Amino acid sequence: MKQITNTILMIRPVAFRMNEQTAVNNYFMEDLAMKNQAINQAAQKEFDSFVEVLRSHNIEVIVIEDNLKNDTPDSIFPNNWISFHANGTVVLYPMFAENRRKERREDILDTLENRGFHIEQIVDYTSAEKEGIFLEGTGSILMDRFNEKVYCALSARAHEELVIEFCEDFECTPVIFSAYQTVEDKRLPIYHTNVMMCLGENYAVICLDSIDDKKEKKNVLNHLKKDGKEIITITEEQMHHFAGNMLQVADSNEQRYLVMSSAAYNSLTAEQLSTLEKYNPILHSSLDTIETCGGGSARCMMAEVFLPRN
Repeated sequence: MKQITNTILMIRPVAFRMNEQTAVNNYFMEDLAMKNQAINQAAQKEFDSFVEVLRSHNIEVIVIEDNLKNDTPDSIFPNNWISFHANGTVVLYPMFAENRRKERREDILDTLENRGFHIEQIVDYTSAEKEGIFLEGTGSILMDRFNEKVYCALSARAHEELVIEFCEDFECTPVIFSAYQTVEDKRLPIYHTNVMMCLGENYAVICLDSIDDKKEKKNVLNHLKKDGKEIITITEEQMHHFAGNMLQVADSNEQRYLVMSSAAYNSLTAEQLSTLEKYNPILHSSLDTIETCGGGSARCMMAEVFLPRN
């Protein structure tokens, strides 16, 4: 089972802004004193530059334009509502913010099929929204596809019972824990696992300081070590520069890259960078507006496509 893909789906924003519905528990977001139109234009510019960086390294990027009719400020982060699997399965996830539920678009599946991808079945967990139960895709769950494990930090957007149901459906071992950040002297849950942790084929980048429970921390470490991952720890300060929000991808020749934002890259030490560069070159692009207003970064913008081709 492949851990990384060379095909990425990305949604180009048309109404990007700070989403008031997600700001309630995403403490990475800040208000910019700019008009929404200017914020969206800045985000589009960052998006286009980021896509250009990926494509210039022969990484296949399928760009889909968002549409204005749904008013979906967070559509730039598709990895939260959909995931694509090597057996032809597409998974749809239940979303915490009501206005994010409008991001789910069937026409995106048509686009993929028209490009020669095979969709065998759709697994739909979205009915859990009616019960106030959520699991926000590969933001909430980090899949170690090769070792058949799922890492998940529980939060208002990642409910334990749904993580376990997902793991039963996909025959994975759940590695469940709680991760926190300090907000105004309080320890509050981190909204998504993928801001404090990144899983590569041979390494894991993780903010261990965010796992307060010693037993849970030990359990996570044991799983990573048992699977032969080199562990690169980041500080909470680095995590706030999105140094956990990275994704390992491949190009058309299976050359590996680690993709992150320039803010994440600039927060890393020379030693951390050289450890990561042993495994793959690093690609980075400035995503300052997207990070500030959206509270998400490079990883959140990329939905990995593992679907088989016809």
